[in-house]
Amino acid sequence: MQTVAVVTMVRDDAFFLKAWLRHYGEMFGRENCYVINHGRGAEVAELAAGCNVVGIPGDPHKNFDIKRWGLLNNLVGGLRRYYRHVIVGDVDELVVRDPEAGGTLLDFLEDAPDGRVLTPLGLEVIHRIDLEKDEITDHIIGPRRHVRPAPHYSKPCIISAPVKIARGGHFTQADKLFTPDDLYLMHLKFCDFGAYVGVMDHRNAVTDEVNASVKEASIGRHWFAEARGEDREVFEDFAKLEMVDEFDMRPLRRKMQRSFKPRGDTGYYHFDRPDYATQYVLPERFVGVI
Repeated sequence: MQTVAVVTMVRDDAFFLKAWLRHYGEMFGRENCYVINHGRGAEVAELAAGCNVVGIPGDPHKNFDIKRWGLLNNLVGGLRRYYRHVIVGDVDELVVRDPEAGGTLLDFLEDAPDGRVLTPLGLEVIHRIDLEKDEITDHIIGPRRHVRPAPHYSKPCIISAPVKIARGGHFTQADKLFTPDDLYLMHLKFCDFGAYVGVMDHRNAVTDEVNASVKEASIGRHWFAEARGEDREVFEDFAKLEMVDEFDMRPLRRKMQRSFKPRGDTGYYHFDRPDYATQYVLPERFVGVI
């Protein structure tokens, strides 16, 4: 049985798809990467050559997220019959292993028990435009070293058990929380100011086609122009976050464990997701990890 498959759905996000392919394709082999090409974009198909590319119609729909996660759930369930672990998530979310552990993510998963759902700690890579002037030409961590805690992106995304995943990938039916100390989920939405503007312009155009309000549509609120805010101000505000000197995420993982509980009567489980007004500089050992 193969060790790991990786699954994402993408529509035209070339900047993030390149990072996704470099990270997972080089580590696991492109033959174990599954890319749902929403809208059958030619650039996506070309970039993902060698992966398992599945083209689907790109018609706008107000229940986009419901449809998307219905497809991803079923694909993950099927792939689990052929792989011990399946990593699933958005194209701008990458699971990394702390280099201090002395091995790769593949090494970790080869030794990880089956029958679990693993929840890496979410860290949002932020572009400090006042400090980080270099452009991203290949690797992201290096030109960008600042992160902020992102509990919303501490997602149960490594699936090794027969569970259903909630829309958005934020919750599963797994009733035990496993948060390995070595694992992080790096969210890249804010890793580069220029890339952010381009991606948000595209996503706003998609929601305009849907012709439904934030309340009417099952699409992430952040896709809508009315929730976007002023781009440069968003990035300038990162400088206001309190800088924490020591990179120690153990207290955040303990908070996740202490607050883990059923999500009402939905059948899903969750933990508290507070907003942290803090930031950290990634240690030197993380340079080049993405």
